[in-house]
Amino acid sequence: MSAPENLSRPVPSPGVMEIAAYVPGKSKAKPGVKLHKLSSNETPLGPSSKAIEAYKAGADTLEFYPDGSSTQLREAIAETHGLNPDNLICGNGSDELLGLLAHVYLDPGDEAIFTEHGFLVYKIQILANGATPVVAPEKDLRADVDAILDCVTERTKIVFLANPNNPTGTYVSDAEVKRLHAALPKHVLLVIDAAYAEYVRRNDYSAGVELVSDNENVVMTRTFSKIHGLAALRIGWMYGPAHVVDALNRVRGPFNLTSAAIAAGAAAIRDRKHVDEAALFNEQWLPTLTNALTSIGLTVTPSVGNFILIHFPEDDPAKSAAAADDYLTERGYVLRAVTSYGLPNALRMSIGTAEANEGVIAALTSFMES
Repeated sequence: MSAPENLSRPVPSPGVMEIAAYVPGKSKAKPGVKLHKLSSNETPLGPSSKAIEAYKAGADTLEFYPDGSSTQLREAIAETHGLNPDNLICGNGSDELLGLLAHVYLDPGDEAIFTEHGFLVYKIQILANGATPVVAPEKDLRADVDAILDCVTERTKIVFLANPNNPTGTYVSDAEVKRLHAALPKHVLLVIDAAYAEYVRRNDYSAGVELVSDNENVVMTRTFSKIHGLAALRIGWMYGPAHVVDALNRVRGPFNLTSAAIAAGAAAIRDRKHVDEAALFNEQWLPTLTNALTSIGLTVTPSVGNFILIHFPEDDPAKSAAAADDYLTERGYVLRAVTSYGLPNALRMSIGTAEANEGVIAALTSFMES
């Protein structure tokens, strides 16, 4: 078979070279300065001691392949959330599951929708599978159901909804999510990315379990990287209709989770005391940080996650987000610039330890007064 004309080297699939590679939050401060990493929404409480014990217990059996079905972990998730384990699939972080959904349900020529300031991985996976990303405008940094529905066409195959959203921290009520779903064509898959669900303390919020249970075109993804403190192990899970789970199981890697991740994840999700303590810590610090930073002249988007989005003055270059970022980094406080999310004059701050939180308040107070 002859090679295509005018090709001197392998060429990536359509859409791949349009991708701006995902850039994680910074994790370094200058030498000699204590680092407070507040750029990746990691929990300041760390993982459950029971998860650490389970992780260490696997050290003597490293020669064996892990359980390819992650049975122990799926059963622990099912037990905790009252779900059927057959409707669960686990992945190498929820990122893998989002990628598998795009791979299985998107073809070149298809469209997938996400909101204006939605998680960057959605666009990456849409483009990687040759489909067209469609961006729905947000309203006051919140997903707008009507705007999403206005974007639906005959080519739409997936709607990605981060709820709560990263990096804004805003959420869509259960009633609005149900209204969105009710208006979607039956063949369009609604993907509810509920990575921060455990932190939400709002009566009108739902992670999406009921909607998944009652329908054939909704899935919910979750993660162990946030409240469970297992970001290094890369554990995600999805609850979905049997036919969606079956499709993803056919294409995922046969051993996509390590034995250590399976064991630690199962122990972590069963340690409800640790989860409750992490949620309470966040609940205490979220308003404290918001009120303190608002009082010094900054604007903070109301958040229900474990992070806040801080907006800096638009009319003073000396008080811009970039200037604040440099000022904070010099002092060891590393926040997340969100220019890639279309928010060039804002920084996202993870809720950190009491020491880190108080330090940022003091540093930004000095910054705004200087």
